[in-house]
Amino acid sequence: MRWCRGRKSLKSKRDEDEFREAQKEIEILKHEDDADVIDLHYFDESGFIGVPDVPYAWQDGDEQLLLPTGKTSRINVLGFLSRQNNFFPCVFDCPVTSDIVVACFDAFSLSIEKRTIVVLDNAPIHHSAIFKDQIEKWEERGLFLYFIPKYSPELNLIEILWKHIKYFWLSPSAYKGFNFLKAELDNILANVGKEFRISFS
Repeated sequence: MRWCRGRKSLKSKRDEDEFREAQKEIEILKHEDDADVIDLHYFDESGFIGVPDVPYAWQDGDEQLLLPTGKTSRINVLGFLSRQNNFFPCVFDCPVTSDIVVACFDAFSLSIEKRTIVVLDNAPIHHSAIFKDQIEKWEERGLFLYFIPKYSPELNLIEILWKHIKYFWLSPSAYKGFNFLKAELDNILANVGKEFRISFS
């Protein structure tokens, strides 16, 4: 028995057979990526607001660190991440629509240099008519999509990036105001793979 923070999970809702099959297929893609046959990237969206996710932080002496709460502006980040920490971000301060997701995939598809597989989840926006209409064009450019089963976020490695940014890399001072958050987040996003790295197994 140990004391720990509980985590929300939808694992019980997923199809375990589909999950295990997807695990095997992604392992094959990883081997092809390691062999330089393909480029493998993971795509997802995440939102950042002026309220911290972690209520604990180092503080100076007896000074109490007061963090903001309540409704704040939101920064939406869409990104493509490889296991080598190559990162292609798209940042918006407006709601994420199908047009925005398509624009990000369009820009990314023009940056690739060889056959590229993008792992992504089954969010409704990824199955919209606007999005589906572009898939053939992206495939002609060498970009192909691999949809993971529902309720399987651990198969999408970019989830680890969002966790590191929110829980480890953003400092308490980022929450002094929206401009502080934006400046610090912009710096982190620009330096993923350099100052900010993740070790993937």
